[in-house]
Amino acid sequence: MTEEVLEEQSADIEEEAVQATSDTRQFVTFLAGGEVFAVDMAPVQEIIRVPNVVRVPLAPRTLEGLSNLRGRVLPIISLRRTFGFAEQTHDDATRAVVIDLGQPLGFVVDRVVSVINVEPANIEGVGGIRGTVKSELLTGILKKVGGFEMVMVLDFAKLIAQEFAEIAALARAGASTSLSSSMAATDDDDTDSDELQLVSFSVAEQEYAIDISSVQEIVQVPEKIVHVPNSPAHVLGLMTLRERLLPLVSLRSLFGLPVRDLDERSRVVVISLGASAVGVVTDAVSEVLRVPSDVVDAMPALLARDGDLSDISRICRLDNGKRLVSIISADNMFRHSMVKDVLKTVASMDEGKRGNVDDEGGSDDEEQVVVFHLASGEFGVPIESVQEIVRIPEELTHVPRAPSFVEGVINLRGSVLPVIDQRKRLDLPTIERNDRQRIMVFLLGGVRTGFIVDAVTEVLKIPKSAIENAPKLSAEQSRLLGRVANLEKQKRMIQLIEPSHLIDDADSATLASMSS
Repeated sequence: MTEEVLEEQSADIEEEAVQATSDTRQFVTFLAGGEVFAVDMAPVQEIIRVPNVVRVPLAPRTLEGLSNLRGRVLPIISLRRTFGFAEQTHDDATRAVVIDLGQPLGFVVDRVVSVINVEPANIEGVGGIRGTVKSELLTGILKKVGGFEMVMVLDFAKLIAQEFAEIAALARAGASTSLSSSMAATDDDDTDSDELQLVSFSVAEQEYAIDISSVQEIVQVPEKIVHVPNSPAHVLGLMTLRERLLPLVSLRSLFGLPVRDLDERSRVVVISLGASAVGVVTDAVSEVLRVPSDVVDAMPALLARDGDLSDISRICRLDNGKRLVSIISADNMFRHSMVKDVLKTVASMDEGKRGNVDDEGGSDDEEQVVVFHLASGEFGVPIESVQEIVRIPEELTHVPRAPSFVEGVINLRGSVLPVIDQRKRLDLPTIERNDRQRIMVFLLGGVRTGFIVDAVTEVLKIPKSAIENAPKLSAEQSRLLGRVANLEKQKRMIQLIEPSHLIDDADSATLASMSS
């Protein structure tokens, strides 16, 4: 046999070997509800333990929630729910198979078995299969592989299209549904000049307030407070707020009230004046109030504090004078000698950083939102869209034939305010009324409307780099909850609500008739 013939035969053998190798396919096999499934390895990004999730209202029931995967928002979907199998508590074997078919999705399976190589001869069609899974969701059957007689190969593209049928339509529609996000509350140009907008908070069971224009944000008390040596008793210390040092002042100590430990309801009201800011520690933040100027009086001269301690400048009379709110002057607080001293201390500790940062400069790179709780989730709305935040009165007047989620109407300073239970609006379990619940008031289509939430927790500035489009899971969800703030370092995920979509057009007309 000549050398040329041997070379040709060798080349043929190598070609057949390469062909055989390229025809071999890799699959990930797993168990769900007692059935054995497989998925082609190509779209599988990784296999992870099931992470903690944030529940998403208005999403398909098969969605367990949203999780954080190394800074990315990852929807987690239950295959058991998808196929109608009985629910099962996650255990050490439960895994999420992350599959990327345009958008990464995590599918929860009972157990991942193995990764296998399958020859084409062991892959059959699904024409004759009849089983627990509809054959249109399968791309083939693997025969006698991985120790199993038969393994069903799932077509995840069809499964996603079937379970989240609106995703494809929403994707085709493009970003048009999100164009109104920056227009949420610009209609609210009717703020009367004879009204004050105040943030109210409690200290030692007394109620105080400060003009909202002086409030930069409201944040939770940090776990770590750095104490400043030789500082006065009312200075609790320093906290870091977006890489800047913020002095914390205790109003209890400043006003000579009994000192107590901070708890989960304590809040820091960040008061700003020019380039300076001070965090005022309060027992709890109560409301955002709009009050007519005719119920606000100057502090009586006989009671006014002298010199440095003239922090309280006015008194607000609410509920026909039964409720008195002391209004703190930001100007007077920043003129306070002890506050000046602590600001000088901060400036000397952080001179370089503070000298190069303008408080107003970063506003274009941040969004300021009011954060509130519903069920176990955190939600946010643009601060400019919130007209006020008020307590729930003891009784609401119920309106016959109103939509099911309308709790009734209340009298808000002589105007009729329709009130909606936000839990019912978002198909969340209802709860009994409690002291922490609040009514958030929005102007929607020219109608002031109140929404009951579980608690209003803070006003937060969120970097725009942390905000991304939420996964499109349903038409209503994508309109109302189109964005999410993924605060990875804080291990928080805040779903951002588009206020203009809180009420649809049909219900808006009903609410308008109720308010009139």
